[in-house]
This record gives sequence, structure tokens and C-alpha cells, in this order.
Amino acid sequence: MKNILLLALTILLISSNFSMAFSFGRSGNKMQTLADYQKTIMFPVGNTNDAYSKYFTGQSYLAPISTEQVRMYNVTFEPKCRNNWHIHKAKTGGGQILIAVGGRGYYQEWGKEPIELKPGDVINIPANVKHWHGAAPDSWFSHIAVEVDGVEVSNEWLEPVTEDQYSKLK
Repeated sequence: MKNILLLALTILLISSNFSMAFSFGRSGNKMQTLADYQKTIMFPVGNTNDAYSKYFTGQSYLAPISTEQVRMYNVTFEPKCRNNWHIHKAKTGGGQILIAVGGRGYYQEWGKEPIELKPGDVINIPANVKHWHGAAPDSWFSHIAVEVDGVEVSNEWLEPVTEDQYSKLK
């Protein structure tokens, strides 16, 4: 666990210093292109997230950062993109850690208000909590998703975030 925390802290410090020098996914009054946005973050955007596209509204991108010991992925969301409500299930342990590294996005647990995410913000998601995360309506967004080891872990993908739910974001 100390290794995960040290790794997360290192990523947090580097990414927040790097990303704070740039805008939150906008250039002047126009939306950035993917290529322009990639220049504002230190991690690769990756390829289109085709394997999980049925669980997203809008286009997302996935770049593996580490696939050994601690699994970490940079997930990038185009403006308005978000994943469906979902649950990281585990008998013990498990869950997910999100480290915002670029743009502006949101995280929301079922029955709670959305939390705005900017570079440097960290969200610890316990196992068995229904939630979603994604980009703000007017900004690209990237986070490092850290998979927390556990026993009997799985993901349960649920319904999409409705336009009514999403339109209430600021």
C-alpha cells in the first residue's frame, strides 16, 4: 500500500505542476483539438477506447501507464464524454483511485452531488460504490485510474448517466 501511495503522490505532484501551466481544455474561446490537448498533459492520450465504448457516452481514449504490480491507465474523455454508472465490486479490498491530470471533469457517487475535478485532485473510490466520472461539458479531461487489488474483484457496468443528470453540472 505504501508503494501505491508513493506512486500516486509522485504522479500527483508532477501532473499538477505540468497541467496547471495550461488551460482546462479550452484555447481562448474555442475548444481544443485532441492533438492540442495532448500537448497540455504529460501522459499519452492513447488509442480510442473501443473495447469499452458501449459503457461511455462520447469518445474516450485509453493509455496503459503500468500493467505490472499496480495497474494504472490514463483515461481521456472528450468534452461531454462520461462513463456509465458502474460499481467496482470486491469481496474485500478493491475499488479505484482517480488522479486528475488534465482538463476539467466530474466524479459523482449515487445519491450525492457531483465533485468537480481539476489537475491534482484525487478521488478514492471504495469497492461496491455506484458512481460515474467524465469530462465537463466544455473541457477535455484526463485521469489516471489506479486499480486497487482485492479479492473477487469485478466491474458491474450499469445505466448511462442521463442527459438530465449531466445537464445539471456547472
